[in-house]
Amino acid sequence: MNLRKSLDRAPSWVPASGHALRHAGVHFDAVRIAGVLGEEVAYRLMTFMDFQAGPIVRELTGHRNMYFLLPPQSAAGYTWPSIARALSRGAGEAAYVGVPAFDGLTWPLDWRSRPTEDMPFVEADLLHFLVDEVARGDEFRRAPRSVSR
Repeated sequence: MNLRKSLDRAPSWVPASGHALRHAGVHFDAVRIAGVLGEEVAYRLMTFMDFQAGPIVRELTGHRNMYFLLPPQSAAGYTWPSIARALSRGAGEAAYVGVPAFDGLTWPLDWRSRPTEDMPFVEADLLHFLVDEVARGDEFRRAPRSVSR
């Protein structure tokens, strides 16, 4: 594994301890994908990026959402498949994302991938491509299949 330079200090939007809610669209935009599909997108992204994919927050309870943090005002530039929900600023809608600290007790959130100096955010174009790819595969798996004898 190629270890890239980590951050000397956490970005201002990462809390010093525990976790905190941050308004999407201010410090970052987010794309939320639930469950196994979120894990699949995260795995593909991390593999492609040599395990330095930028900030990905994992929710360990409920729908087990995965939050991919993009540069502010970037998520709205894409049409996301139905498996993903873009969280950004605008349209009179407020969205908040839980962000864990880098160290200590952060349950029920943790980092699947942390921001680094080289990758302060997830690359939006690559994420969109991978989400599309996973969504098409999910549609194929769900499609009714005819049985021939």
